[in-house]
Amino acid sequence: MPLPWPDAAVVESDTLAEQIAAFERLTPARPLVLGGCCCAHVGAVRELARRHGSIGIVWIDAHGDLNTPESSPSGNAWGMPLRMLIDAGDVAPEDVTLLGARNLDEPEEAFVAEAGIRTELGPLRERVYVAVDCDAVAPGELDVFMPEPGGFILDELERLLASIPTPAGAGFTGLVRSARNEELLPRLGHALGL
Repeated sequence: MPLPWPDAAVVESDTLAEQIAAFERLTPARPLVLGGCCCAHVGAVRELARRHGSIGIVWIDAHGDLNTPESSPSGNAWGMPLRMLIDAGDVAPEDVTLLGARNLDEPEEAFVAEAGIRTELGPLRERVYVAVDCDAVAPGELDVFMPEPGGFILDELERLLASIPTPAGAGFTGLVRSARNEELLPRLGHALGL
């Protein structure tokens, strides 16, 4: 997929720790993450939080990504990246907005309620990162790795993204390689002002 951005880098790592470290080294002033699972957001968010002192996050995903190794039914790291960011102190729970989530494990539901994570878009911090796992859309809208019933139609997601003030960074993950995704994804990037 051609990338018309001045700062682009490819991160290929064997471990999540190596991937996060690479993102921290390579993150431009306003990063755009494309591809991979939601763990791909961790290094970019962590680096933006380090640079700016604090950051908010709008996490748009069919899943909560709020499990821990102890609470996860599967043990898969891709079900934990938002919780990793919160537990590491990279983002405060009250600065997290989780949208589109419709397949949460019971411990994730409890954590959302206990931690004060918002589930509706409201006032945001001055600097915010927008993480979009494209499984937030209804099946058939995009070609995604883990489709879930329900979700946004593409026009709804585009309007939602356009309503968020220009983010400090953003990312689109959970996609499979397809010509259709390459055609439609720029719409979502443009809606964010990228």
